[in-house]
This record gives sequence, C-alpha cells and structure tokens, in this order.
Amino acid sequence: MSSDQRTRLHKDVRDLERDEVFDRLIPDAIAVHGDLAGRGMAYKQLPAVGLDVDGRGVTLRGHDGRMVIEEGTEGAGVHATMAADALSDLVQDAQSTMGLAMTARVKLHAGNINEWIGWEPVLRALFDGRKVHETGDVTFTDLDGGELDLRRSFTVDDDREEMAHFLTEAGFLHLRGIFEEDEMAAVGDDIDLWIARATPDDGESWWATDEDGVDRAVRVLFFYEKSQALRDLVHDDRYQWLGDLTGDGHTHKGGGEGLVKPLGIVKGLSDLPWHKDCGQGRHSYMCNSLTCGISVTGADRVSGALGVIPGSHRANTMATGRDPGLDLQPIMLETETGDVTVHCSDTLHRAHPPVERPRKVVYSGFALPPLPGDVVEPDPRYSREARAELTDVQDRIQAADNEDDAEHYTPGRGR
Repeated sequence: MSSDQRTRLHKDVRDLERDEVFDRLIPDAIAVHGDLAGRGMAYKQLPAVGLDVDGRGVTLRGHDGRMVIEEGTEGAGVHATMAADALSDLVQDAQSTMGLAMTARVKLHAGNINEWIGWEPVLRALFDGRKVHETGDVTFTDLDGGELDLRRSFTVDDDREEMAHFLTEAGFLHLRGIFEEDEMAAVGDDIDLWIARATPDDGESWWATDEDGVDRAVRVLFFYEKSQALRDLVHDDRYQWLGDLTGDGHTHKGGGEGLVKPLGIVKGLSDLPWHKDCGQGRHSYMCNSLTCGISVTGADRVSGALGVIPGSHRANTMATGRDPGLDLQPIMLETETGDVTVHCSDTLHRAHPPVERPRKVVYSGFALPPLPGDVVEPDPRYSREARAELTDVQDRIQAADNEDDAEHYTPGRGR
C-alpha cells in the first residue's frame, strides 16, 4: 500500500539556462504531454501565461486542445517576470509557482496570484505527466470494495492493514488516545516556555498579529531540539510504528515544531489556509512524507481543529489554496488531548481559527528514504534560515502579486 509518488531524483537537478528551457525543454515536454497539459488548461479555464526571463519572453497557451509555446508575451492573461535560476527551479519542480512568490523570485504584471498558482497543476502535467484533477477522478473504497467511511478514527489496537489502506485512500488518519494527559502537559509546558522566550528576530519562531495589533509568537521552530519531553515521545514505540505503516521505509525526520493557536489572529502564519506540504515545490522528490500532529490539547470546532480534504493527495490540483472547482469535500478532525493526526505531504489541509479557546499542537513526521542511486544535498531554499524567514511570507506574496489587479493578494488571517 505504498504512498510513494516520487518521479524525480535530487541528483538530476541542475542549473538550466533560459534558452535551453524555452527552446528545448518546453518544446520537448509539449511533444510528450502537450495534449495532457492542454486538457488541464482548458478544464481549469486558465488564461495564457507569459514567462518573461532576462529580456526574453514566451507564452504558453492552448490551441486545438493542445498546449503550444509562442515567442513573446503579448496577450498573455498572466504575465510573470523572473530570473533564469527561478525559471530553472520552476520547470524542475524545485520550487512551485507559489514557492517563487514566497521567496520573492517572481513578479506578476498581468493577472493575479490565484491565476498564477492555478497554473501549477498544469505545469506538473506538462513536465511530469500528472493529469490535472477532474471531477470524479478520485473515489474511496474500503478493503472489501465498499464505500470508505471517511469519518472513521482508529486506535493502536486496530488492524494495521486497514489503517494503511485508509491512509493511502484518504490521505490522513486520526488516531485516538496515543499519549497520556500528563505527557501532553509536559510538552505543553515546554511550548509555553519557548513561546515566552521567543523574540521577533530570533530566527527560531513565527509571529502573528492579533485584532488588538499585538504581535505574538505562535510557532516554536526546531522545538524537537528544545524539548526532551517531545524527544521522548517521538522515539517511543507508540509513535515510531507509524513509519512502517505504508511499507515505504519512512523514518522520523528528527524534528518538530510547537504551535499555539491564539484567539483573534488577523495576520500572519497562525491559522494557515488550505495548502499541501509540498506547496512550495518538490512534490516529485518528496511525496508522500507523513506529517503527524500531536494534540497537546484537544481541538474541536471552536478551538481550531485541523481540516483535511480526503483524497486530495491523489489529485493534481492547486497545492496552495483550494481550487473553487474541486469536487472533493473537506472534513474537520476533532481531537482530544493525546490524539495524533497523520496526513500525507500531498494532502490539502488547513488550520481552522479558534473562536472560543486556544489550542496547542506539535507537528513532526516521517520522510521517505532516498530513492536508489539518489544523492540528497542540503538545499538553501529549504534551510533552517529559510524556514524562519517564512514568518513574514505574506508580505512577500503581496509584493509578488500584480497590485493593479482587482483581486490582488492582501495579507490577513487564513491567507
């Protein structure tokens, strides 16, 4: 019941020149997947996209059911400028359309950020042969061939084969009663300690602004290194067995982040909107890893429970934001203290804002081992420093968008 969807090797990534991409890589991809990409573009009703790189531009548009490339950017509904190294990363899935915006590597001059990131699944169809999701593509069946109960939760004593099947079908799990309340209290105390120690420029925390204009620390980065209580739990057999569930050889990443979800946040990365963990890029190199949420306090409809979209890990759809045409329906995972949620890195999920009481949660997880023959080197785009810099990412997304478009991005809660 493998969840491994990788199709690329890290060692194959190289610096591509602009003209190599425009004159060879894109035309070659169109020759192979032009029909698939054209179908996806038509299905999503996307405007043509113009890519302007170091003084030369091309446009990707649909024609007679296929994608075509044309010289110049005149008439492109979305017009994006970037440097050659950003283009190289985009076509190799090292960074996504949103990933470039989040790191200030793209600027839109026509269209808006939603149309730009709407192109992401079409680009993956073009370069990786992944069909853009259409209504009805994803269905859910249990081991006996019947309808899968997407509201089901599990305990450690339930059948592992059923859990593995549920995870590969739905893209998530809700496990009840994994840890004890006193264990969660110890982790919660450590979160409180490091939240109190955080400063806006420490490079080890994320901050958000509440409705009173107060900036508040909401996430402790590198929390695994700071909390012995957390390290004890994630190395416990009650947690480690999750890495064996799909048979893909997942191993614990040796990391974790401690989160608080305060009331009244109006700006910043506290109540994250719909996204996939591969939303910045690298789906074809990392998915599916497993992200585990340890419920330090319970979470329900009034305290900011996790939302997931079942089956979205099997759908080539927008990886940041929820496509308004997506037929898959979201559900909320209401947990109690000590529960654990698991979601695939390609599953759309979000943090619902708490409205009556705050909550605490720790996110840690498991990664796939390198594919045979691959060599994985540190990537500065996903370094500790880059992770810390995401605290003000909303401002960079706003700067990347086209400020003259009526639907331009404005930072705020859940955006």
